[in-house]
Amino acid sequence: MLLLLEDEHKEHLSFLTDVDVDVVKEFCKIAMEFIRKGSNPKVYQSAAQKLEVKTEIVQNGVEGLMYLLTECAKLMISEIDFQDSIMTLGFNEDLKQALLQFYLENRKEIYEVLSKMSMDLPHYHNLEWRLDIQLASRSLRHQIHPLITMKLHTEDSGEEHVKVLQTDPVNLIHLTRTLEGALAEMKSTHCRRIVRNINK
Repeated sequence: MLLLLEDEHKEHLSFLTDVDVDVVKEFCKIAMEFIRKGSNPKVYQSAAQKLEVKTEIVQNGVEGLMYLLTECAKLMISEIDFQDSIMTLGFNEDLKQALLQFYLENRKEIYEVLSKMSMDLPHYHNLEWRLDIQLASRSLRHQIHPLITMKLHTEDSGEEHVKVLQTDPVNLIHLTRTLEGALAEMKSTHCRRIVRNINK
């Protein structure tokens, strides 16, 4: 699986083509610290003074590297796919090898850090359902009153929870359409961009 980078990320990483491989390795270490502990503006300022560039350029370079490493680790991209993913960035062979080496050495730790950061929300495990139809009562001899009973099983941190829900077909159809609309919206470019920024 290849990682497709947007033009903005390519632009942030383009700064690395103008510096030595040793500087890129240092940037990788800063990006790794960013992943472990969060951003440190003082480190950006110090690096910017040494390289005689704007702090923003250093910050963009580090954040671009962090995004590259985290996205690749999240997908557990293979060695070959990683090389193919960075091919379009215009890096020389030494720089490609340095990035590949750093990725291979740290991808397991990055993946573990990302796993700890992700929210452990209840997730679907199983669903049982039953359809009951009341055809008549003492007061109303001719009626049809359908009712759907569902037993929803979810898991949360290894624990199973059960919830019993009841609804009529009209509400169930409305709920289904609303959820289908939400899923369709999640596939839109706008939503994918928001999700990508949240997961940075």
